[in-house]
Amino acid sequence: MTSTSSRTLWIGTYPPGDTPGAGEGVWRVAVDLRSGALGVPELAAEAAAPSFLALHPHVPVLYAVSETAPGRLTALHVADDGGLSTAASSLSGGDDACHVAATPRTVWVANYGDGVAAAFEVADDGVPAADRRAIRAGSGSGPVSDRQEGPHAHQVTVVGDHVLVTDLGGDLIRRYPVDPLPGETSTDDADEDVVAAHLPAGAGPRHLVVLPSGALVVVGELDAHLHVLVPAGDGWEHSGSVPLAPAAVAGEDFGGHVTLSADGTRLHVGVRGSDVLAVHAVSDGAAPQITHLVDVPLGDGAWPRHHEVLATDDGELVVVALQGTGELVTVRLVPGTGAGEVVHRAGWATPPACVLVAR
Repeated sequence: MTSTSSRTLWIGTYPPGDTPGAGEGVWRVAVDLRSGALGVPELAAEAAAPSFLALHPHVPVLYAVSETAPGRLTALHVADDGGLSTAASSLSGGDDACHVAATPRTVWVANYGDGVAAAFEVADDGVPAADRRAIRAGSGSGPVSDRQEGPHAHQVTVVGDHVLVTDLGGDLIRRYPVDPLPGETSTDDADEDVVAAHLPAGAGPRHLVVLPSGALVVVGELDAHLHVLVPAGDGWEHSGSVPLAPAAVAGEDFGGHVTLSADGTRLHVGVRGSDVLAVHAVSDGAAPQITHLVDVPLGDGAWPRHHEVLATDDGELVVVALQGTGELVTVRLVPGTGAGEVVHRAGWATPPACVLVAR
């Protein structure tokens, strides 16, 4: 149990070596909102490489995707006491499942290895049906030969009645109806009808956020830039970019996760290589502008893979999963300036990969 001054977090993990199955699982831990201190972690469920997590919007079900070949989607029932039990588990529709998003009726999975986005119909109890699945196979490649030899779906983001699929391999964003017909299979993603936006060649789009105006800010993992896409026609067009951080260098620094503050005025970006949490101001509107504020050092070799932002009485507390050093850290940010510092560190049994606030 947690008090009103603390929140419970679900933590997904990653293999400590090259092969999934070396003791990874979904963990539960409390964080104190005032001090930033993390409690004693508990292993809630064993799973191979559960590198990303999502909650059903209404019922107590947690979804975990396993970044294995083939990938897996597991639905975990959340008990009143916070315990987890497996409700269903099935193949994810592709290889190396790395992201998951849930709506009341559909769970979407991004499979990095082969670029497949898969949609699973969900019953009233939150359990996905393996036999009622739609497959959307990507296509395309980019100029970074060792990373863009083919499509690599990296994130699925629900926007209204569509889902956006960020494709690192093809330098594009694909779009599909959020609730497709079960059993549909499509491999025609070269068709411009499913391409919602193009990124500059070699950008390697990873994760994105949606601004209140409807514009997108997309992390370029491979070119070390934040890209702004503004609404145009029935999609988005590129309108400019800024470095992930002032000293970020393509090929040495790689964008990770990006979040938008609750008031829509700041972006938080994990930068792997420089190993900082970069904070930017964002001015939204017809032509959004991004201005770097500060870099918060996370430690040598940190490799920040994912983070979650919690609002506090005196600013923001960012919980960051450091894959490189196998730690979970909390960062206190000052409102307005974005200045911050690490206030707590905790070693993890296996490298943390995802942070999700529990209900």
